[in-house]
Amino acid sequence: MSLALAPVRTTTTIDRTAAPRISGSAIRSAAPLQAPSPTAAPLADRAPRVRAVPEGTEARGFVLYVGIDETKADVDGTTLHRIVEALRALTGEIAPSAETYAAVALAPAGAGGRDVDVVRLALQDPAALAKQRDAGDARTDADRHPNGVIIDISRKRVLLDGEPAGLTYKEFELLQFLVLREGRTIDRHELIDNLWAGEEEVPSERTIDVHVRRLRSKLAHYQDIVRTVRGVGYRFDRHADVSIRQASTPSPDLY
Repeated sequence: MSLALAPVRTTTTIDRTAAPRISGSAIRSAAPLQAPSPTAAPLADRAPRVRAVPEGTEARGFVLYVGIDETKADVDGTTLHRIVEALRALTGEIAPSAETYAAVALAPAGAGGRDVDVVRLALQDPAALAKQRDAGDARTDADRHPNGVIIDISRKRVLLDGEPAGLTYKEFELLQFLVLREGRTIDRHELIDNLWAGEEEVPSERTIDVHVRRLRSKLAHYQDIVRTVRGVGYRFDRHADVSIRQASTPSPDLY
């Protein structure tokens, strides 16, 4: 679904040509609403300040997602323009130094879906984009790999024909290490240095072979995705029946 943003122009005297348009229907102009005067609550009754800003960063503003189309606004006896004006007036009264910018989210007529979800996607909300991407991945996997391997790096799991492979933590780490370096042969020393770094018991090359053998046995009839390069090490080769899910994590060996 293609989404777009349209800036909302607001003036003291409302001009019909300045009103935002959604799905090709013009918004009727009206005088701005008078914003309600905020009532200051006693200090003892105020809610404690919630700190949602990570250390080392500072908050510079916020986004309020409002989901409502022209039809719903009309039923409520208002317009999108009047809602925007009321919110901007209220912000100006509470915080005169605040700067505001309003935009209308546009979607193809009849696209469906919740209004607020359309707005979040149009404004590139990370959580909404991630949800849409996961849904798309699930549909792709269902279409292309109904009876294959799904290596889900974001959730640290492997599915074989829709069933969990039951890998241990170290087995998954081993497979992930190879997957993120797809097509490159990894020698045993590199596996030891990266996967057992800092551990008291460092495995031998023969122990690595045992770990790989156990991993391949759990991959069952898909075990050939982990290939043995005789005299060197191991390599992951992508097959047509293998799907990899990852949270935009490129190979650590690519720059």
